[in-house]
Amino acid sequence: MAVTPQTNTTLNEIAEALLKHDRICICGHVSPDGDCIGSQLALRCALAQLGKEVVVLLASADKLGVSFEFLPGFEELIPAASFEGTCDVFVQVDVPNARRLGEDASKIRQSASLTITIDHHAVDERETHLSYTDPDAASTSMLVWETIKHLGVDLTKDIATCAYTGLMTDTGRFQYQNADLRAFRAACEMVEAGADPAFISAEFFQRATLASIQLEAAAISNMRFICDGCVALSFITQDEMKRAGAVKSDCEQLINTLRSIDGVKVAAMLRDEGKQVRGSFRSKDTTDVSAIAKRFGGGGHKAAAGFTLYEPLDKAVRMVEKALCQVFCEGNN
Repeated sequence: MAVTPQTNTTLNEIAEALLKHDRICICGHVSPDGDCIGSQLALRCALAQLGKEVVVLLASADKLGVSFEFLPGFEELIPAASFEGTCDVFVQVDVPNARRLGEDASKIRQSASLTITIDHHAVDERETHLSYTDPDAASTSMLVWETIKHLGVDLTKDIATCAYTGLMTDTGRFQYQNADLRAFRAACEMVEAGADPAFISAEFFQRATLASIQLEAAAISNMRFICDGCVALSFITQDEMKRAGAVKSDCEQLINTLRSIDGVKVAAMLRDEGKQVRGSFRSKDTTDVSAIAKRFGGGGHKAAAGFTLYEPLDKAVRMVEKALCQVFCEGNN
Protein backbone atom coordinates (compact mmCIF):
# COMPACT_ATOMS: atom_id res chain seq x y z
CA MET A 1 0.00 0.00 0.00
CA ALA A 2 1.30 3.42 -0.91
CA VAL A 3 2.46 5.55 1.99
CA THR A 4 0.60 8.82 2.58
CA PRO A 5 0.48 11.36 5.41
CA GLN A 6 -0.13 9.95 8.88
CA THR A 7 -3.77 11.00 9.44
CA ASN A 8 -6.43 10.57 6.78
CA THR A 9 -9.64 10.14 8.73
CA THR A 10 -11.53 11.00 11.91
CA LEU A 11 -12.42 8.96 14.98
CA ASN A 12 -16.07 9.15 13.97
CA GLU A 13 -15.28 7.66 10.57
CA ILE A 14 -13.27 4.90 12.25
CA ALA A 15 -16.27 4.12 14.47
CA GLU A 16 -18.55 4.01 11.43
CA ALA A 17 -16.17 1.59 9.71
CA LEU A 18 -16.09 -0.69 12.75
CA LEU A 19 -19.88 -0.76 12.90
CA LYS A 20 -19.97 -2.22 9.38
CA HIS A 21 -17.80 -5.27 10.17
CA ASP A 22 -18.12 -8.27 12.47
CA ARG A 23 -14.73 -10.04 12.71
CA ILE A 24 -12.23 -7.62 14.24
CA CYS A 25 -8.69 -8.10 15.55
CA ILE A 26 -7.19 -5.53 17.92
CA CYS A 27 -3.44 -5.50 18.43
CA GLY A 28 -0.93 -3.32 20.24
CA HIS A 29 2.85 -3.07 20.12
CA VAL A 30 5.53 -5.48 21.28
CA SER A 31 6.42 -5.19 24.98
CA PRO A 32 3.02 -3.59 25.69
CA ASP A 33 2.55 -1.02 28.45
CA GLY A 34 -0.56 0.04 30.32
CA ASP A 35 -1.75 2.40 27.59
CA CYS A 36 -1.40 -0.27 24.94
CA ILE A 37 -3.24 -3.02 26.83
CA GLY A 38 -5.78 -0.61 28.29
CA SER A 39 -6.61 0.72 24.82
CA GLN A 40 -6.99 -2.76 23.37
CA LEU A 41 -9.26 -4.03 26.12
CA ALA A 42 -11.39 -0.87 26.27
CA LEU A 43 -12.13 -1.17 22.56
CA ARG A 44 -12.76 -4.92 22.95
CA CYS A 45 -15.34 -4.27 25.69
CA ALA A 46 -17.17 -1.77 23.49
CA LEU A 47 -17.21 -3.89 20.34
CA ALA A 48 -18.27 -7.00 22.27
CA GLN A 49 -21.24 -4.99 23.56
CA LEU A 50 -22.28 -4.61 19.91
CA GLY A 51 -22.07 -8.37 19.34
CA LYS A 52 -18.89 -8.20 17.28
CA GLU A 53 -16.51 -11.16 17.07
CA VAL A 54 -13.43 -9.59 18.63
CA VAL A 55 -9.94 -11.02 19.12
CA VAL A 56 -7.37 -9.12 21.18
CA LEU A 57 -3.83 -9.96 20.14
CA LEU A 58 -0.44 -9.67 21.80
CA ALA A 59 2.18 -8.66 19.25
CA SER A 60 4.74 -10.86 21.01
CA ALA A 61 4.50 -13.95 23.19
CA ASP A 62 6.23 -12.31 26.17
CA LYS A 63 4.46 -12.98 29.46
CA LEU A 64 2.59 -9.98 30.83
CA GLY A 65 3.09 -8.88 34.41
CA VAL A 66 0.60 -9.42 37.21
CA SER A 67 -0.26 -5.71 37.16
CA PHE A 68 -2.46 -6.29 34.09
CA GLU A 69 -4.50 -9.16 35.50
CA PHE A 70 -7.26 -6.99 37.00
CA LEU A 71 -8.25 -5.55 33.62
CA PRO A 72 -11.58 -6.77 32.21
CA GLY A 73 -10.89 -9.08 29.28
CA PHE A 74 -7.27 -9.76 30.25
CA GLU A 75 -7.83 -13.52 30.00
CA GLU A 76 -8.83 -13.16 26.33
CA LEU A 77 -5.48 -11.80 25.18
CA ILE A 78 -3.71 -14.26 22.87
CA PRO A 79 -0.30 -14.11 21.13
CA ALA A 80 -0.53 -13.18 17.46
CA ALA A 81 1.53 -16.27 16.66
CA SER A 82 -1.31 -18.44 18.03
CA PHE A 83 -4.12 -16.81 16.03
CA GLU A 84 -5.65 -19.12 13.43
CA GLY A 85 -8.94 -17.43 12.54
CA THR A 86 -9.92 -14.89 9.92
CA CYS A 87 -9.78 -11.14 10.31
CA ASP A 88 -11.95 -8.68 8.41
CA VAL A 89 -10.66 -5.59 10.21
CA PHE A 90 -7.28 -5.21 11.87
CA VAL A 91 -7.08 -2.36 14.39
CA GLN A 92 -3.67 -1.42 15.73
CA VAL A 93 -3.60 0.82 18.79
CA ASP A 94 -0.56 2.62 20.20
CA VAL A 95 1.55 1.24 17.32
CA PRO A 96 3.66 3.78 15.40
CA ASN A 97 5.20 1.43 12.81
CA ALA A 98 5.46 -2.16 11.54
CA ARG A 99 8.61 -2.82 13.55
CA ARG A 100 6.73 -2.18 16.78
CA LEU A 101 3.87 -4.36 15.54
CA GLY A 102 6.08 -7.40 15.07
CA GLU A 103 6.26 -10.03 12.35
CA ASP A 104 3.38 -12.29 13.47
CA ALA A 105 0.88 -9.48 13.88
CA SER A 106 2.01 -7.89 10.62
CA LYS A 107 1.05 -11.08 8.78
CA ILE A 108 -2.43 -10.94 10.25
CA ARG A 109 -2.71 -7.27 9.29
CA GLN A 110 -1.82 -8.13 5.70
CA SER A 111 -4.71 -10.60 5.55
CA ALA A 112 -7.34 -8.07 6.65
CA SER A 113 -9.53 -6.27 4.12
CA LEU A 114 -9.51 -3.11 6.26
CA THR A 115 -6.71 -1.87 8.50
CA ILE A 116 -6.99 0.90 11.08
CA THR A 117 -4.57 2.85 13.28
CA ILE A 118 -5.47 4.76 16.46
CA ASP A 119 -2.36 6.23 18.06
CA HIS A 120 -0.76 9.22 19.74
CA HIS A 121 2.81 8.76 18.50
CA ALA A 122 4.11 11.32 16.04
CA VAL A 123 5.00 9.62 12.75
CA ASP A 124 5.60 10.89 9.22
CA GLU A 125 3.84 8.06 7.41
CA ARG A 126 0.79 5.87 7.77
CA GLU A 127 0.70 2.13 7.26
CA THR A 128 -3.04 1.38 7.34
CA HIS A 129 -6.09 2.23 5.25
CA LEU A 130 -7.56 4.44 7.96
CA SER A 131 -5.19 6.21 10.31
CA TYR A 132 -5.84 8.67 13.13
CA THR A 133 -2.88 9.88 15.16
CA ASP A 134 -2.86 12.76 17.62
CA PRO A 135 0.55 13.46 19.21
CA ASP A 136 -1.06 16.04 21.50
CA ALA A 137 -3.17 13.38 23.22
CA ALA A 138 -1.73 12.21 26.54
CA SER A 139 -2.54 8.58 25.75
CA THR A 140 -3.91 6.38 23.00
CA SER A 141 -6.60 5.27 25.44
CA MET A 142 -8.00 8.82 25.37
CA LEU A 143 -8.47 8.49 21.61
CA VAL A 144 -9.98 5.03 21.98
CA TRP A 145 -12.36 6.47 24.58
CA GLU A 146 -13.49 9.12 22.07
CA THR A 147 -13.88 6.47 19.37
CA ILE A 148 -16.04 4.36 21.68
CA LYS A 149 -18.34 7.33 22.31
CA HIS A 150 -18.98 7.44 18.55
CA LEU A 151 -19.97 3.75 18.60
CA GLY A 152 -23.10 4.55 20.57
CA VAL A 153 -22.53 1.92 23.27
CA ASP A 154 -22.99 2.23 27.02
CA LEU A 155 -19.86 3.61 28.65
CA THR A 156 -19.58 0.81 31.20
CA LYS A 157 -17.34 0.46 34.23
CA ASP A 158 -15.26 -2.14 32.35
CA ILE A 159 -14.62 0.21 29.43
CA ALA A 160 -13.81 3.08 31.77
CA THR A 161 -11.46 0.93 33.87
CA CYS A 162 -9.41 -0.09 30.84
CA ALA A 163 -9.29 3.40 29.36
CA TYR A 164 -8.39 5.03 32.68
CA THR A 165 -5.56 2.53 33.18
CA GLY A 166 -4.07 3.59 29.86
CA LEU A 167 -4.37 7.27 30.67
CA MET A 168 -3.06 6.90 34.22
CA THR A 169 0.01 4.92 33.17
CA ASP A 170 0.99 7.06 30.18
CA THR A 171 0.82 10.22 32.28
CA GLY A 172 2.87 8.64 35.06
CA ARG A 173 -0.08 8.78 37.47
CA PHE A 174 -0.79 12.30 36.14
CA GLN A 175 2.71 13.51 37.00
CA TYR A 176 4.24 13.89 33.50
CA GLN A 177 4.14 17.01 31.35
CA ASN A 178 1.39 15.47 29.17
CA ALA A 179 -1.08 15.51 32.09
CA ASP A 180 -2.89 18.54 30.70
CA LEU A 181 -6.45 19.84 31.05
CA ARG A 182 -7.65 17.58 28.25
CA ALA A 183 -6.26 14.54 30.05
CA PHE A 184 -7.92 15.44 33.33
CA ARG A 185 -11.24 16.05 31.61
CA ALA A 186 -11.04 12.61 30.00
CA ALA A 187 -10.11 11.08 33.36
CA CYS A 188 -13.15 12.72 34.96
CA GLU A 189 -15.41 11.23 32.28
CA MET A 190 -13.92 7.78 32.90
CA VAL A 191 -14.40 8.10 36.66
CA GLU A 192 -17.99 9.20 36.12
CA ALA A 193 -18.48 6.05 34.03
CA GLY A 194 -17.24 3.83 36.87
CA ALA A 195 -13.43 3.79 36.85
CA ASP A 196 -12.08 3.57 40.43
CA PRO A 197 -8.77 5.51 40.59
CA ALA A 198 -7.66 4.14 43.96
CA PHE A 199 -8.38 0.53 42.99
CA ILE A 200 -6.71 0.83 39.58
CA SER A 201 -3.62 2.52 41.04
CA ALA A 202 -3.28 -0.14 43.73
CA GLU A 203 -3.68 -3.01 41.26
CA PHE A 204 -1.24 -1.63 38.72
CA PHE A 205 1.44 0.00 40.86
CA GLN A 206 1.34 -1.93 44.12
CA ARG A 207 1.69 -5.52 42.89
CA ALA A 208 5.46 -5.74 42.41
CA THR A 209 6.93 -9.20 41.92
CA LEU A 210 9.95 -10.31 43.92
CA ALA A 211 11.87 -10.50 40.64
CA SER A 212 11.15 -6.81 39.92
CA ILE A 213 12.47 -5.83 43.36
CA GLN A 214 15.64 -7.85 42.77
CA LEU A 215 16.09 -6.15 39.40
CA GLU A 216 15.62 -2.75 41.04
CA ALA A 217 18.50 -3.56 43.37
CA ALA A 218 20.63 -4.58 40.36
CA ALA A 219 19.70 -1.42 38.45
CA ILE A 220 20.69 0.77 41.38
CA SER A 221 23.96 -1.13 41.75
CA ASN A 222 24.73 -0.66 38.03
CA MET A 223 23.68 3.00 38.01
CA ARG A 224 26.03 5.82 37.15
CA PHE A 225 25.51 9.57 37.11
CA ILE A 226 26.78 11.60 34.16
CA CYS A 227 26.58 15.20 32.99
CA ASP A 228 27.09 16.65 36.47
CA GLY A 229 24.39 14.43 37.90
CA CYS A 230 21.72 15.52 35.44
CA VAL A 231 21.46 12.03 33.94
CA ALA A 232 21.07 8.65 35.64
CA LEU A 233 22.13 5.76 33.40
CA SER A 234 21.81 2.08 34.26
CA PHE A 235 21.42 -1.36 32.72
CA ILE A 236 20.28 -4.91 33.39
CA THR A 237 22.25 -7.90 32.11
CA GLN A 238 20.90 -11.23 30.91
CA ASP A 239 22.50 -12.94 33.91
CA GLU A 240 20.71 -10.59 36.28
CA MET A 241 17.41 -11.38 34.56
CA LYS A 242 18.04 -15.11 34.86
CA ARG A 243 19.11 -14.98 38.52
CA ALA A 244 15.93 -13.13 39.42
CA GLY A 245 13.77 -15.39 37.28
CA ALA A 246 12.47 -12.19 35.72
CA VAL A 247 10.44 -11.49 32.60
CA LYS A 248 10.42 -8.29 30.57
CA SER A 249 7.44 -6.86 32.42
CA ASP A 250 9.47 -6.97 35.66
CA CYS A 251 11.66 -4.21 34.17
CA GLU A 252 8.86 -1.74 33.45
CA GLN A 253 9.22 0.44 36.55
CA LEU A 254 13.02 0.44 36.78
CA ILE A 255 13.46 3.62 34.79
CA ASN A 256 11.00 5.45 37.03
CA THR A 257 13.20 4.61 40.01
CA LEU A 258 16.12 6.35 38.27
CA ARG A 259 13.95 9.25 37.18
CA SER A 260 12.74 9.91 40.73
CA ILE A 261 16.21 10.69 42.08
CA ASP A 262 16.60 14.30 43.15
CA GLY A 263 18.60 16.35 40.64
CA VAL A 264 18.14 13.88 37.77
CA LYS A 265 16.61 15.44 34.67
CA VAL A 266 16.81 12.41 32.38
CA ALA A 267 16.91 8.69 33.14
CA ALA A 268 18.25 6.07 30.74
CA MET A 269 17.71 2.34 31.23
CA LEU A 270 19.15 -0.44 29.06
CA ARG A 271 18.22 -4.13 29.09
CA ASP A 272 20.36 -6.80 27.43
CA GLU A 273 18.25 -9.20 25.36
CA GLY A 274 21.13 -11.10 23.82
CA LYS A 275 21.04 -10.17 20.14
CA GLN A 276 19.85 -6.67 20.95
CA VAL A 277 19.71 -4.11 23.72
CA ARG A 278 16.40 -2.46 24.50
CA GLY A 279 16.68 1.10 25.80
CA SER A 280 14.32 3.61 27.40
CA PHE A 281 14.54 7.30 28.20
CA ARG A 282 12.44 9.35 30.61
CA SER A 283 12.62 13.11 31.16
CA LYS A 284 11.24 15.25 33.95
CA ASP A 285 12.21 18.63 32.53
CA THR A 286 11.97 20.09 29.03
CA THR A 287 14.51 17.71 27.49
CA ASP A 288 13.09 16.04 24.37
CA VAL A 289 14.20 12.44 24.83
CA SER A 290 12.41 11.32 21.66
CA ALA A 291 14.98 13.34 19.70
CA ILE A 292 17.77 11.41 21.44
CA ALA A 293 16.03 8.09 20.80
CA LYS A 294 15.74 8.94 17.11
CA ARG A 295 19.54 8.95 16.89
CA PHE A 296 19.28 5.20 17.47
CA GLY A 297 16.32 4.59 15.18
CA GLY A 298 13.79 4.82 18.01
CA GLY A 299 11.17 7.34 19.00
CA GLY A 300 8.27 8.06 21.27
CA HIS A 301 7.25 11.20 23.11
CA LYS A 302 9.10 14.25 24.37
CA ALA A 303 9.17 12.92 27.95
CA ALA A 304 9.29 9.17 27.23
CA ALA A 305 10.95 7.30 24.40
CA GLY A 306 12.51 3.98 23.51
CA PHE A 307 14.97 2.43 21.07
CA THR A 308 16.78 -0.79 20.17
CA LEU A 309 20.50 -1.23 19.58
CA TYR A 310 21.91 -4.31 17.89
CA GLU A 311 25.18 -4.11 19.77
CA PRO A 312 26.78 -5.79 22.82
CA LEU A 313 25.60 -4.27 26.08
CA ASP A 314 28.90 -2.59 26.97
CA LYS A 315 29.08 -0.88 23.57
CA ALA A 316 25.42 0.14 23.78
CA VAL A 317 26.02 1.76 27.16
CA ARG A 318 28.95 3.75 25.74
CA MET A 319 26.90 4.87 22.74
CA VAL A 320 24.02 6.07 24.89
CA GLU A 321 26.33 7.82 27.33
CA LYS A 322 28.04 9.65 24.47
CA ALA A 323 24.70 10.77 23.00
CA LEU A 324 23.48 12.03 26.37
CA CYS A 325 26.73 13.90 26.98
CA GLN A 326 26.37 15.59 23.61
CA VAL A 327 23.00 16.90 24.71
CA PHE A 328 23.85 17.96 28.26
CA CYS A 329 27.59 18.54 28.31
CA GLU A 330 28.00 20.28 24.98
CA GLY A 331 25.03 22.62 25.29
CA ASN A 332 22.95 21.14 22.47
CA ASN A 333 19.76 20.72 24.54
